[in-house]
Amino acid sequence: MSDTRPRRDVRRTLPARKRIALIAHDGKKEEMLEWAERWRDTLARHQLIGTGTTARRIASQLGLEVEPLMSGPLGGDQQIGARIAEQALDLLVFFWDPFAPQPHDPDVKALLRLAALWNVPVACNPASADFLLSSPWLDRDFEMTIPDAGSWISQRTG
Repeated sequence: MSDTRPRRDVRRTLPARKRIALIAHDGKKEEMLEWAERWRDTLARHQLIGTGTTARRIASQLGLEVEPLMSGPLGGDQQIGARIAEQALDLLVFFWDPFAPQPHDPDVKALLRLAALWNVPVACNPASADFLLSSPWLDRDFEMTIPDAGSWISQRTG
């Protein structure tokens, strides 16, 4: 079986104003709202994207501007995944419920796989999200490595 991983890494600079995705499963929406309220002023300085009800509730209850995507089970997780693959997302805050079975578990797994592949920082609970948002790199440019997709594509087509 051939190795399908990109052969080398390239540098990518995350901008000082981060593009942050906010996702919460149904059993974690209140927890997400409480967390986002604590970080409201910080989140307001960044570009927010959210899935379905999470985006609507954060926007309406906290007055934050959040670009709404589809609900996770209706394709929102895949929309976030596409942004990751296009390097159009910088941080992922995803409060997923480890106790509730999700009908879209394959989509969730694919989203987390893309975040790991493209080196996107991920928080899955309030404590890890607190660490992400309290990082000194949040409001500054940050250079990181990502897979060299161009090299990988040229190997397959050349």
